[in-house]
Amino acid sequence: MGAEEGKPRVLIPVYQGVDLLDVCGPAEMFFWGGLQVDLVAEVPGTIVTGSGVALQVSAGLPVPSTYDALWVPGAGSASLERIIGDPDRTYLDFLIAQAQMSTWVCSVCTGALLLAAAGLLDGYTATTHWSAIPDLLANYPKVTVGDGHPRFQEDRNRLTGGGISSGLDEALRLIEILSGTSAAQEAQRVSQYYPDPPVASLIPNVIVPSLG
Repeated sequence: MGAEEGKPRVLIPVYQGVDLLDVCGPAEMFFWGGLQVDLVAEVPGTIVTGSGVALQVSAGLPVPSTYDALWVPGAGSASLERIIGDPDRTYLDFLIAQAQMSTWVCSVCTGALLLAAAGLLDGYTATTHWSAIPDLLANYPKVTVGDGHPRFQEDRNRLTGGGISSGLDEALRLIEILSGTSAAQEAQRVSQYYPDPPVASLIPNVIVPSLG
């Protein structure tokens, strides 16, 4: 995982059950934005995402080192509960140590719950998937939840994203922060990210406790 000359570096630590789009969507944006992405795994080998797609990740959690950004993806409740309830705190302690070596600390979707469990959102305003907001409010009172359901929330050097697809917008913002507006615009242009979905819906007014 050597640094490529002049490229900002983003570290994405994955784990079993991780959401595919939380990882691959932003990684694609980072690639087109000229950032270096290092993908590591809680346990190296085959990582089966929540949707059943397998990722082969040969690198385990490294000794924390300098990165421009730490990017924490989300998952369903079973994967989160396993990590948060791990008595060895392997993943959470890694996040704490790596955050100290990272200029930006980011999450997308329910990855915010992992940052919160590690104490890395205490005193910050953050967002997450709409269905996980009750968990964030109930279990992490030192975290302020942003008003509404923003695609991403920026508070000092914390950048948190809403649900799943929000990671694409958030990734563009991180590219803009690290490499400038032109780089972010180029990533948008090359990936043809100009959303125009064929359907329209609203985030529910009644918030359920957590992702299934």
